[in-house]
Order: sequence, then C-alpha cells, then structure tokens
Amino acid sequence: MMSEYEVTMPGDCMTEFNVKFNGPKESPYEGGIWRVRVELPQAYPYKSPSIGFDNKIYHPNVDEASGSVCLDVINQTWSPMFDLINIFEVFLPQLLLYPNPSDPLNGEAAALLLRDPERYKSTVKEYVKKYATEEALEAKSESDMSEDISSYSDISDGEEDEGVFP
Repeated sequence: MMSEYEVTMPGDCMTEFNVKFNGPKESPYEGGIWRVRVELPQAYPYKSPSIGFDNKIYHPNVDEASGSVCLDVINQTWSPMFDLINIFEVFLPQLLLYPNPSDPLNGEAAALLLRDPERYKSTVKEYVKKYATEEALEAKSESDMSEDISSYSDISDGEEDEGVFP
C-alpha cells in the first residue's frame, strides 16, 4: 500500500511507523524532505491516525515543538473510506499548499502569513534548508538515537559492564 514511500518502523509495533514525505511542487516546501510519524489507533480505519512531523516545519497548522498536525480532514471528517495513501498524496500536500491561519497551532507562523505572505514564504524556505534535507534527517536520527540511549538508566548499582537496561 505504501510502496511508493520509504517507510520505517522504529520498533516492533505495527501501529507506529515513519514515512518519508516530500514537500509538494510549486510550494515553498518544494525540495523539503520530512519524516512523518504515523500512529494507528486500535480502532483504525474507523478512527483517524495521528500524524506528526519529526523534523521541524514552519506552518500555521503544525506545532513547531511537537510536530503535531492540526488537520480537520484527518481529525474530524475521517472516514474508513480513506487510507494512508490519502494522507500522503492528498491531505498533507493540501495542508502545505493551503495553510489555514485562522485555526493555528503555530500562532507566529499564522500571524506572519497574514501580515507578510512573502516573508512567510522565505521563512518556510529557510526551515526547509535547515531542517528538511537528507543531511538534517540523518542528523535528527542520530540525535534521536543518542537521546534514546542516554535516557536508559543503569540499574545495576554503577556496574556498567553488566549491560542491564530497564
């Protein structure tokens, strides 16, 4: 189903995975590459998946800190008739092409889009160059792995060579 996309599974769970997503053509996001987290709820396809960007994106309807997507079509009008391809070929491209500054998760981006659309576009392009390249994705992956490893605490009373993790 997702054969045209690079899909990775960070763990053993089949309901959580990442999809490499390219910015839509003829938009300020063109040329950008994002890793999008997808979490399928237990009631999928009757309940919508949770979608979030792993690397930073500047957009009124995406929370800059968490990457969470505010997408009414996914959250409120989801239908079991939709599938994951709809998210990556229709919903996310439309979100990036037609941001909704009247329902923002990123108030700064929404205000800038309304106040100065050209400056908004140049800020989007700066984010693309800084956070949405293959190199940025690799660095983010390495950083995430380092954080995961350092989050383990040694429960063996300081004896590091036992390799016991919680």
